[in-house]
Amino acid sequence: MRADPDARAQSPRSTLRTLLLRRLKALGVLLLVIALGAGSAYLLAPGLLLRGDYALQSWQADLHTRTLQVGATHWVYYEGGKGPTLVLLHGFGGSRENWLPTARYLVRNFHLLIPDLPGYGASSPIPGADAGVHAQARRLAGFVDALKLQHFALAGHSMGGAIAGVYAAEHPDRVAALALLDTAGLPFRPNAFARAVAEGHNPFAYSDRAQFARFMRLIFARPPFVPARIADVLIARNVAAQPFLDATLARLRAPADADALVPVLPRLTMPVLGLWCNDDRVIDPSALDALRKGLVAAPQIGTSLLNGCGHMPIMEEPRATADALTRFLTGAP
Repeated sequence: MRADPDARAQSPRSTLRTLLLRRLKALGVLLLVIALGAGSAYLLAPGLLLRGDYALQSWQADLHTRTLQVGATHWVYYEGGKGPTLVLLHGFGGSRENWLPTARYLVRNFHLLIPDLPGYGASSPIPGADAGVHAQARRLAGFVDALKLQHFALAGHSMGGAIAGVYAAEHPDRVAALALLDTAGLPFRPNAFARAVAEGHNPFAYSDRAQFARFMRLIFARPPFVPARIADVLIARNVAAQPFLDATLARLRAPADADALVPVLPRLTMPVLGLWCNDDRVIDPSALDALRKGLVAAPQIGTSLLNGCGHMPIMEEPRATADALTRFLTGAP
């Protein structure tokens, strides 16, 4: 009996179709497993997803986690990039991860060092009463010495700006240029945030989702979407850190820290940039007036106002923030 030639001709096509269907089914099963795994992680281990997001952002910025022991203080920091060294300091209640969106653009032109300040993130815990601007500036000096940094640019956001300014005044030979972003340590036009702090409240404290949403509206002009279970992780961390944060804020609202930059501004002999968000509801942009007035010895003074962001330009407008820093620090037009 002779085989049907049409059947022989269709057989390879049928086999290919069957194989393709099997692979599509396998891919569908794999995607289902991934979706179920991600869903389970979101519900049961949202902290793992948050750490994964930070790891992805640091990988995209080509930043690597390093550690350093300086006396009794254990520092954890990011390092990456090539070019002139730029040290970046985060603000009150923050961590090195706050700088990741901006660092992605800065790493193209700078060798970045981004530490968790002691008491924050993964660095050593310290007593809140000993976490003021001047004490942290002294710890920063130990960090810089241990890394044998000789000449570098320094940028600080919010509380980190006050620390950076105090350090720069004490070590003008080390700091090639200084950038202060929505910085603390300067007088500014009173606002609701300042009044709350003066009355002993901590506007950065939150213990439930409603309070977290209010906090986000305080620091962002356009609060980013944060999934509920991720918000729960951030809420739990904030609650655990409250004793430290409350004690630190009490220290920061004392006159010596609240106006920490005022007496040191005349001693800043390096180029200084003041960069603010126009819609900052934490530290009003009027602080720029005190900054300009006090910088009597700086050879170059730059100021920049960014639109469309609140207290967190490094997260809300990372590209514009990186561009402003790069232009000032490199002298690019």
